[in-house]
Amino acid sequence: MNALVELVLPIAEAARAELLGAAGVFARIGAAAFLLPLFGERVVPARIRLVLALALTAVVAPVVAPGLPERAGPLFLIGEAAAGLLIGFGLRALVMALQIAGSVAAQAVSLSQLLGSPVSEPLPAIGHVLTVAALALAALAGLPAEAAAALAASYEALPAGLGLGAGEGADWTIARAGAAFALGVRLAAGFVAVGLAYNLALGVVSRAMPQLMVALVGAPAISLAALALLAATAPLLLPVWLDALGDRLRDPLGP
Repeated sequence: MNALVELVLPIAEAARAELLGAAGVFARIGAAAFLLPLFGERVVPARIRLVLALALTAVVAPVVAPGLPERAGPLFLIGEAAAGLLIGFGLRALVMALQIAGSVAAQAVSLSQLLGSPVSEPLPAIGHVLTVAALALAALAGLPAEAAAALAASYEALPAGLGLGAGEGADWTIARAGAAFALGVRLAAGFVAVGLAYNLALGVVSRAMPQLMVALVGAPAISLAALALLAATAPLLLPVWLDALGDRLRDPLGP
């Protein structure tokens, strides 16, 4: 019996180390997968997201296994989960940029109430169209494979077991949120310009012809102009967003 125990013990220790390493990889990838574009959307059921996280873990774990620590504990798993949340937020912020662009554009051209969504957290139709189109474009561009490569590359920027400090992580998160807001406003700049021109023209006409109901005349015009502008600029805006997504995937924890 003692001989059998001595034979099985090294195997059990090796299996324990492998399982802890795999659990650490899953902690990082699972946390990131629940926020990744396309993977972490609300329309994707939680069970499907869990299966996707397990599939990504199976792909990434053999690649990063040599760099995993031999001894790991609860703090290691918590640090890896925090790293995964940072990676996921950095990519999720780009989806937020599309939603910000849609909200800014809808407010600028007075379409936020006209085409608003009746759900509990309304998203203007422009933002919904941009988000769905961008996610479809990202899927066609190979987002699943790029996401797996980005998660594997994150171990070079932030090796397993070396978590970011609270202050550094907070600064990085704030920087990503600011960059997402700037990108969203930049994408909506054309709609802001059209809205400004419309309001200036409306003011001039109102002063020149006070008896004219300029709002009744201008509302259909600005709605038509906004829809035409969306159709004309969406093919130009989406590649800009896709390039930003590609840059973030190539350096998921970069500045």
